[in-house]
Amino acid sequence: GDRVWGPRKTVAIAGGVIMAGHLVLALPWEGTFFAGLGLVAIGSGLLKSNISTMVGHLYDGPDDPRRDGGFTIFYMGINMGAFAAPLVIGTVGENVNWHLGFALAALGMGLGVLQFLLGTKHLDEKSLIVPKPLSKDERASTLRKSMIWLGIAAVFYIGTVVTGVYTLNWLLVPITIAGLVIPVMVLARIKRDKELSEAEQSKMSGYIWFFVAAAIFWMIYDQGGSTLAIFAESSAENSVFGWDFPVSWYQSVNPVLIMALAPVFAAFWLALNRRGKEPSTIVKFSSGLVLVGASFFVFLMPLTIAGDGHKAAAMWLVAIYFIQTVAELTLSPVGLSVTTKMAPAKYASQMMGVWFLAVTAGDCTTGLLSLAGVELNGTGVVAAEATLAVVAGIAIFMYRGKVKKLMGEVR
Repeated sequence: GDRVWGPRKTVAIAGGVIMAGHLVLALPWEGTFFAGLGLVAIGSGLLKSNISTMVGHLYDGPDDPRRDGGFTIFYMGINMGAFAAPLVIGTVGENVNWHLGFALAALGMGLGVLQFLLGTKHLDEKSLIVPKPLSKDERASTLRKSMIWLGIAAVFYIGTVVTGVYTLNWLLVPITIAGLVIPVMVLARIKRDKELSEAEQSKMSGYIWFFVAAAIFWMIYDQGGSTLAIFAESSAENSVFGWDFPVSWYQSVNPVLIMALAPVFAAFWLALNRRGKEPSTIVKFSSGLVLVGASFFVFLMPLTIAGDGHKAAAMWLVAIYFIQTVAELTLSPVGLSVTTKMAPAKYASQMMGVWFLAVTAGDCTTGLLSLAGVELNGTGVVAAEATLAVVAGIAIFMYRGKVKKLMGEVR
């Protein structure tokens, strides 16, 4: 999108697409469900990378000490919505119906687009520039390839439906595999680009370390909305002082902690930088991986309690979300920042999309395990994932000298 409209216009269009997706989800027909999800996915893909790039435009180059703190504050803004959504939309969905909940989400997105348009005067003019615009031939080629693949998919799925062999896995398995293959293909394509300078090639090699680390992190972290949520519904005491609350409210714990802790982390990084003691990006990533692994080691305790036939206290889940929040603040906003620092000039906006592909890769890994019948809330699987994250965190710390060399001047 940025190579056609530029980051700023792409964000506005993306917001409209997301709003349309939620409106489609609000329609009370089964056939509109996947269409609505598709629109939300397309809009999110256009929005996330470009709006993150625009945050990077607000600072004076990769060495600006305010950069990591700025991305942390940006991250806090994201989580304001993540905090409100489960409380408002989740409550309406559980107590009225989900179609009304999605309609409220569309209203919220509309208000978000409106405030974005009103606030564009505060943004850097670089967000209006179209980086490396697509030529007419490139546009035609992209459109042609998209139509061919869309046609192949349509013929294939119509065939499975007509022959009566279609199941949901016919859709889920290819999408999940694509979520693992596409990030590898994108990174390989950028890495092989002969137009990149030697320094940019080196930074891309270093960036792969952060990409893999992030994929492992999100593999565990994003189970907060699936594995942990399922456990909460079936095996936790969802009450405080005798007051029962909806299971969906657990999804507001992390965002409210983010909002509380993000300003603290932003100020903390800036204060350490002024003293010349701010941890490097590698150390922050290593800490995030070790902490998210520790959260799943803690998860073993309520799993054991539930295994004995008892209900686990809600505070166990709150403790897990707290540890994961601290881990997230040491890794995710820092990852956004380092992506803007290490991105080749030719791929400045596209690299933000690559960062979010790490989320895709991590989520699709657990998705494949689930489709294969692996019980993700089994103690053995949880322990293995926790161990993987901790070992990965230790490994990236041990090899920090090699990674720093690849990063060049970026710290």
